[in-house]
Amino acid sequence: MDMEWYASMPKIELHAHLNGSIRDSTLLELARGLGEKGDIVFSDVEQVIMKNDRSLSEVFKLFDLIHIITTDHETVTRITREVIEDFAAENVVYLELRTTPKRNDCKGMSKRSYVEAVLEGIRSVNSVEVDLSDEVVNPDTATSHVVGDISNGEASKKVYVRLLLSIDRRETAEAAMETVKLALELRNMGIVGIDLSGNPVVGEWKTFLPALEFAKKQGLSVTLHCGEVYNPDEIRAMLDFLPKRIGHACCFGEDEWKTLKTLGIAVEICLTSNIRTESVASVEVHHFADLYETNHPLILCTDDSGVFSTTLSAEYLLASSAFGLGRMEMFELSRKGIDYIFASDRVKRELKLKFDILSHLGL
Repeated sequence: MDMEWYASMPKIELHAHLNGSIRDSTLLELARGLGEKGDIVFSDVEQVIMKNDRSLSEVFKLFDLIHIITTDHETVTRITREVIEDFAAENVVYLELRTTPKRNDCKGMSKRSYVEAVLEGIRSVNSVEVDLSDEVVNPDTATSHVVGDISNGEASKKVYVRLLLSIDRRETAEAAMETVKLALELRNMGIVGIDLSGNPVVGEWKTFLPALEFAKKQGLSVTLHCGEVYNPDEIRAMLDFLPKRIGHACCFGEDEWKTLKTLGIAVEICLTSNIRTESVASVEVHHFADLYETNHPLILCTDDSGVFSTTLSAEYLLASSAFGLGRMEMFELSRKGIDYIFASDRVKRELKLKFDILSHLGL
């Protein structure tokens, strides 16, 4: 019954990697096709795809497979559409997807055409209404729409979707700047920010700083994967940069925690991911508890729902059971996430209205 309730609760997802959120059924189908072409040995990956409790080595094996699969425009469009449908099906009302623009010369794929394929996937969703624009609308019309959306039920479900372009830590400074400039060129199509991600032991912060500073100056919001491994110098430099949000924050020392809390930077928390990757020993000792108890801005997220076999509803249920939080406390935690989204004030107003109406109706 708790799982059903959390599935029905409106939720905000701010840390979801597109390629890590692919359906297992789609991975299986695409991997089988690659096996028939001789591009991979299907038997090597079949059991990994079928498992729900993948080991860390199996997680990396799955990421290797995903990298091979997502190399053509049609596949990228398809998985984008399916990922949004899956999040919408569990009542995620606002979704920020992040992805690293890829170049694949063999398939005629440029970074720009990759992003355009993602955007086409967003636009091709027809199981739910998708809001992909930050254009200003009449507030009265927006209010009427939100009220109608709720009163009409499933037939008029709506999800706001925005896109973050990720800079991979393996990239050069020039490639990082190319990603930022691409985000600026396409910002009126639903791109609202930049993410820094990838293997945390690869690359140096100073390599990406010029591109990230340029993004901030141009009005793009920035979130950083921060503190995935113990590197106090980099963590402090990242906090000094003053990103709007950071992801994970698993390996902070006492000084870094103090700085984070003083600055009030929101943290994207991914419980299952942190445990599966062994970044945190167990959910019982997760830093969620300290951040929540000190009223620090935080948002529950999935990271890679497909790879880690989770959902945002499951993450809320896990947090609730692990930390003794009731339904209304979790509902309010989700609602507070609206304050940290990268979309416009118009979207924030509409989302808060949606939550307020549902709260009044006694969800």
